[in-house]
Amino acid sequence: MSLISRLSVRLQNHPKRVVFPEGSDPRIIQAARQFATRKLGVPILLGDRQRIKIVAARLNVSLEGIRVLEPERADELQAYADKLASIQRYGSSNLSGDPLELAKDPNYFGCMMVATAAADAIVTGATSTSASGLRAILQTLPRQSGVKTVSSMLILESEENTKLGAQGALFLSDCAVVPEPTPDQLADIATTTAGLAAHLTGELPRVAMLGYSTHSPNSRVLSIQRVKSATELARRKAAELGVKAEIDGELQVDAALDAFVAETKEVGGAVAGKANVLIFPDLNAGNIASKMVQIVAQIPAYGQILTGLERPAAEISRGASAHDILGTAVIVAAQAVDRRYLYPTEGKA
Repeated sequence: MSLISRLSVRLQNHPKRVVFPEGSDPRIIQAARQFATRKLGVPILLGDRQRIKIVAARLNVSLEGIRVLEPERADELQAYADKLASIQRYGSSNLSGDPLELAKDPNYFGCMMVATAAADAIVTGATSTSASGLRAILQTLPRQSGVKTVSSMLILESEENTKLGAQGALFLSDCAVVPEPTPDQLADIATTTAGLAAHLTGELPRVAMLGYSTHSPNSRVLSIQRVKSATELARRKAAELGVKAEIDGELQVDAALDAFVAETKEVGGAVAGKANVLIFPDLNAGNIASKMVQIVAQIPAYGQILTGLERPAAEISRGASAHDILGTAVIVAAQAVDRRYLYPTEGKA
């Protein structure tokens, strides 16, 4: 059973509310219909009610079980404007502009729903540039305690190769947010990605800090030194935050994923050949590798899931299909479910 299928079963027992700021997009409406039909929770579509109804009718999609909200006419508008004003006065973000006008923006309205527990998670990015949806999330949603860096995680899933990663699921980070991470940022990225991977799979994260060499003893190349330093920092940070994970680096990607290659290169440890979390040294490497795998291997991908935040959020690609959006919604909804409910038998004899 795929990760999305496993999480869907859990969500049927613990349904969640996912808000979609781009509520009139056909793919969003189709994904929301599937989310509601499978009884995973309540999808919330933001936008012009009449337009959403027209698009849904053209698609022959029922809106039963789907909530539709118009931010400009919502009862919560003023309360959300007041909260945005409070963030401007007391928050650390660079949020600017008239709070009432910001609250009318579906991205900010959706973030306020998540921030005030009126929704459990947000999925945005289907029709807007990545900067607009991500900006609202970064300016309004609080950071995870002990973490300074917000990054992004993409989940690749192969139902045919269940030996890959965690029963076929592979967690890749960072593929969309931090261009040139420092060792401290890489450590944050590794720790938060590992924590979320454990939450979603119930398995021990085996984190590979990737580079173009494997355990090079005397490399003076700055990019390799950065990964080595980040590996040690990540181990310490994981221990401080109580994230149980095996972390190793620097590792070439073949040594991280292929047991035969790891053995041939004489790389031991708990990660080599068994990695289920891959941490890229910079955004160039992560973005290029993740997109190439999706196109060449035709492996389903879900995300980007944002990590380092207290509340579940995803910033999807404008090229995402309804299937991709549904899978991403399942992931962020499951992220909002207490791990004890996702894996009730964990830790029991």
